[in-house]
Amino acid sequence: MGTSTELPADGLAIRQPRQERTRQAWARILDAGVKIIEEGGYEAFTIAAVCERAKVAPRAVYDRTSSKDALFLAVYEHGVARVLVDQQVFTEPRRWEGLPPAELITDVVTELTALFARHTAFLKPVLLLSGAHPEVLRRGRGHVHLLADAVTGLLLTVRGHFTHPDPEAGARQCFATAFSACVVRTAHGADFATAPVDHDTFTAHLALSITRTLLAPHPAA
Repeated sequence: MGTSTELPADGLAIRQPRQERTRQAWARILDAGVKIIEEGGYEAFTIAAVCERAKVAPRAVYDRTSSKDALFLAVYEHGVARVLVDQQVFTEPRRWEGLPPAELITDVVTELTALFARHTAFLKPVLLLSGAHPEVLRRGRGHVHLLADAVTGLLLTVRGHFTHPDPEAGARQCFATAFSACVVRTAHGADFATAPVDHDTFTAHLALSITRTLLAPHPAA
């Protein structure tokens, strides 16, 4: 983003609304904030812009907080919550039950790339901001660790078929590889590191790479 965001030592807490009317107004504020991030990134995010988009008086925000950073982080968590709902696919046993190892690995990669594709509008500005905003980076790291644990645990359900000499390390590295590829593509575009390809081709190439890493013959460790 090119700018550094200094966070206050405190003042990031949100005073949660208690009445139904104020809860509805707060929900509109959070939804409006996500839209502003998706359309203009952090630079477009101001308390005034959020109030205008949500069609609320500024007091609706100032009753909850007087800090732009606190509001931004509340909106950030609201947007992330939508991503976390989609991530639940990795912890749904029936989705994965009975799949052959190669198919399971391919489907895991497919669900991961689809997750990024569905939420690109929100994730792109957040990913770009994280390098300059330490609190977004800290929170993002925590969310990624949860995703890493879920995906790695799912891959390890077929560890008995792995030819990788260290199944757990292999599964974690494969997640890191797939996740990193998705981050680069989401944040910087399909043509940032390679010639651009469509989503399905990107997914197929990535799935093949991960499958071969885990299931193809490996030299002795």
